[in-house]
Amino acid sequence: MPSRNTLKLDVPETYYHVYARGASKQTIFLDTADYHYFEKLFARYLSLKPATSKEGVLYPHFRGQIELTAFCLMGNHFHLLIYQQDAGAMAEFMRCLMTSYSRYFNLKYERTGSLFESRYKASRIMAQDYLEHITRYIHLNPRYWRRYPYSSLAFYLQEESPEWLQPGKIMAMFSSPKEYLRFVSDYEDHKTMLDEIKNHLANH
Repeated sequence: MPSRNTLKLDVPETYYHVYARGASKQTIFLDTADYHYFEKLFARYLSLKPATSKEGVLYPHFRGQIELTAFCLMGNHFHLLIYQQDAGAMAEFMRCLMTSYSRYFNLKYERTGSLFESRYKASRIMAQDYLEHITRYIHLNPRYWRRYPYSSLAFYLQEESPEWLQPGKIMAMFSSPKEYLRFVSDYEDHKTMLDEIKNHLANH
């Protein structure tokens, strides 16, 4: 039986909530450098200019095909909100991202085998007004979400963000970063929508 929420429809010009966790729920980020390396991979694949390896080999470049809108990196899993411009782009981007990180992790910690539980899972976002709630769900994953350093929330609350992150379409739904912060902080509204999101993810 196919794994629940594995990508069933590869649709262009569509948002997806993407998530993956470590095999057997194992930790995939063991220290600060691991989180930073994962973010460096965002930069490698999504910056304005293509990146090259130390040997001068050009890395795959997904700028214009993929927009990373929000993210949160947790100890044993991660969440991304991705806009896919071209069909197939997200699958290739995720393959590059997860393979590169697995190679880094296994080399660093002298291990072998699969780092992640399975292929990433993805839920297609069908309604435009659902996007803001998905970002809130992602940003509220950590217990101390307001000061958590490995999510995109801080970039939502300031004027600038790294070029590999594109939160503009979400922030255009709010009058200011302060309004977005109030939206994220609104626990009762969040609780209702969180239940809806969990139900949505369970049935796709």
